[in-house]
Amino acid sequence: MLIKTNSSGLNHPLSSDITPQGIYQGRRDLIKLMASGTAGAALAGWAGRGALAQGVPKPGKLAALTGGKSAAAGAVTMEKVTEYKDATTYNNFYEFGTDKADPAKNAATLPVKPWSVAVEGLVKNPRSFSLEELLKLSPQEERIYRLRCVEGWSMVIPWVGYSLSELIKKVEPLGSAKYVEFITLADPKTMPFVGSRVLEWPYVEALRLDEAMHPLALLTFGMYGEVLPNQNGAPVRMVVPWKYGFKSGKSIVKIRFTDKEPRTAWNKAAAQEYGFYSNVNPLVDHPRWSQATERRIGEDGLFAKKRKTLMFNGYEAQVGQLYAGMDLKKNF
Repeated sequence: MLIKTNSSGLNHPLSSDITPQGIYQGRRDLIKLMASGTAGAALAGWAGRGALAQGVPKPGKLAALTGGKSAAAGAVTMEKVTEYKDATTYNNFYEFGTDKADPAKNAATLPVKPWSVAVEGLVKNPRSFSLEELLKLSPQEERIYRLRCVEGWSMVIPWVGYSLSELIKKVEPLGSAKYVEFITLADPKTMPFVGSRVLEWPYVEALRLDEAMHPLALLTFGMYGEVLPNQNGAPVRMVVPWKYGFKSGKSIVKIRFTDKEPRTAWNKAAAQEYGFYSNVNPLVDHPRWSQATERRIGEDGLFAKKRKTLMFNGYEAQVGQLYAGMDLKKNF
């Protein structure tokens, strides 16, 4: 399948009081805007209204970390935000166990201070950043993103961070740099499942450099207006909203720039199931299940219907051009 870089997969923000006629007209207006090249500005405007409409309360569990309004197109969805309790007790972080509840039970052992992230490889300015330096490197922004797990469930989470491109610009990649690798802490003393046979440790993820430079690729320090909980990848993680969740590495200790495509954790474990790109794509199934629909956490009632999965998780208008001309069945 060749990618079509049009608006057919876009899920634009909608509020509960918009009529069906208004929704239809809104989609027609958006298509016209995209054709004229002004869709980015329009989406940014909608995103601003969405940020005000959400009014997400801080859970009062951890230290506050607030973010300002983001100008990045697609930075805010107006979909209902997942409950904090669900987002922090139902997740994958295999260093602390393979059951969805294990990270919340076991991650208290993770020491998040002091913390540093080494940036190395094909860059002009390799260096190690302390957490404090990273927090101050660029203004924090709130991004309300859809999250789609490869397992077929989804959430909507308000993250706090800034575009990874801000860090990349500081270290100045060399012309030979083509990929960015993210390496998670692997400490068997504080992460009880490191050493298990389910994956090769440390956990490694990676992006193509142009993907990493995209404004929506978020270097993330908080969620729900507070610092990240340990079980969600404290103190610093990636969030790449158009890819399946496992592409967003947690508790990062090293970022490496390279000229060769890195072997990532799940790709090494099962290459036939987890490709390097792992873009959300309802037209390319996992070998063992369909990816056409998803179960939104918090909508688990007896009669709850599954949602249709959107191309690139609903971010096609923003990121589709990154994959123009690629066969997405081959490059899955």
